[in-house]
Amino acid sequence: MPPTFLLPLAAAFLLLLLLHLHFPFASSQSYIGVNYGQVADNLPPPAATAKLLQSTAVQKVRLYGADPAIIRALANTGIGIVIGAANGDIPALASDPNSAGQWVNSNVLPFYPASSIVLVTVGNEVLLSGDQNLISQLLPAMQNVQNALNSASLGGKVKVSTVHSMSILGRSDPPSSGSFDSSHLDAMKALLQFQRGVGSPIAVNPYPFFAYQSDPRPETLAFCLFQPNAGRVDSGSGIKYMNMFDAQVDAVRSALNGIGFKDIDIMVAETGWPYKGDPNEVGASVENARAYNGNLIAHLRSMAGTPLMPGKSVDTYLFALYDEDLKPGPSSERSFGLFKPDLSMTYDVGLSKTSTTSQPGSPAAGQERWCVPKAGASDAQLQASLDYVCGQQGIDCGPLQPGGACFEPNTLASHAAYAMNLYFQRSDKRPWNCDFSQTAALSSNNPSK
Repeated sequence: MPPTFLLPLAAAFLLLLLLHLHFPFASSQSYIGVNYGQVADNLPPPAATAKLLQSTAVQKVRLYGADPAIIRALANTGIGIVIGAANGDIPALASDPNSAGQWVNSNVLPFYPASSIVLVTVGNEVLLSGDQNLISQLLPAMQNVQNALNSASLGGKVKVSTVHSMSILGRSDPPSSGSFDSSHLDAMKALLQFQRGVGSPIAVNPYPFFAYQSDPRPETLAFCLFQPNAGRVDSGSGIKYMNMFDAQVDAVRSALNGIGFKDIDIMVAETGWPYKGDPNEVGASVENARAYNGNLIAHLRSMAGTPLMPGKSVDTYLFALYDEDLKPGPSSERSFGLFKPDLSMTYDVGLSKTSTTSQPGSPAAGQERWCVPKAGASDAQLQASLDYVCGQQGIDCGPLQPGGACFEPNTLASHAAYAMNLYFQRSDKRPWNCDFSQTAALSSNNPSK
């Protein structure tokens, strides 16, 4: 029996789940956002993008700047807008309150409230820059922008934050040991004290893709893609984590709690997975990108939250709306787009309003598929998959018990096939949910025959 203090959480979760089922496209999905980068020369017109976004479950858009054409195009759409002041703007914003006032007068007041600007991010990954002068100017810049918003009677309506790389953490594994890097600690405390006063979230950029690149094992890939895996037990808290996203976000939660900022909310400003990369960029593929983003969206919609923040979904901005073909660096940097410049989907993750209640990846009529173990899968791998599936809430493995309808043939391979296929069918038949650390595959042959 769960501890009594968890019962109200369980009741709240059930209520949220029921609300989600009744109102799948309303404010209940306000936690799904997308990044709209512009380092490209082939992007569609802002009006076309606004129409595209209205056809999806996306409720918020994050801009890295404050392009007036885009802000204007999003007017009266109900889509929340995050705008940004660039790192290069920080010195002027910090040194001169009038500069901050002019910035707000130019980038917020002409559009608000028709364009629903909800947050201004001052700088992007400033602490990662190592520029001590810029770092020292970040807080004064944020304060001046906030004061300018207050003067325009927008205090509390439009909030101010800044965006951090996950490298602000000195420790993140296990999540319970999460703590800020000592070299950033004083700056972080000052920023968080300001943000507590104005009620703005800490914004971070967790990327399980990079965690997988540093540990490219099949079990790590499954953990990163929200696919069946053995999980990872936090040696400090005893909590078993089933995916990397929750582990990374909870590491930030632990870091905040550890220095007395339990009341600061977390916002995921960027997360995504590239659909292609250079030969040395392991894991960059359409299949993996579809799995990560599709399963992340499903995880957010479940309202399960993370182990340290159960029953609610963290505001999460997917990276990215389009590819940015002018970005420097490896191929993956130009291959994160969920949509193409012609407005077609790069791959389907169930974001469009017509597909959120359908079954992305399900075959056409007459092309039924089943999830079965691959030849050569070891007994240990099959047992791990069997244990994973039968440990999931709502999954009934009773037919595999002695006397059950599917107990015979009483072999590990047959029982694993039943469990794998049951999980696949219960997961809306999404192809990426038939992986099981690369030990399963889709088949047109019904294993029950």
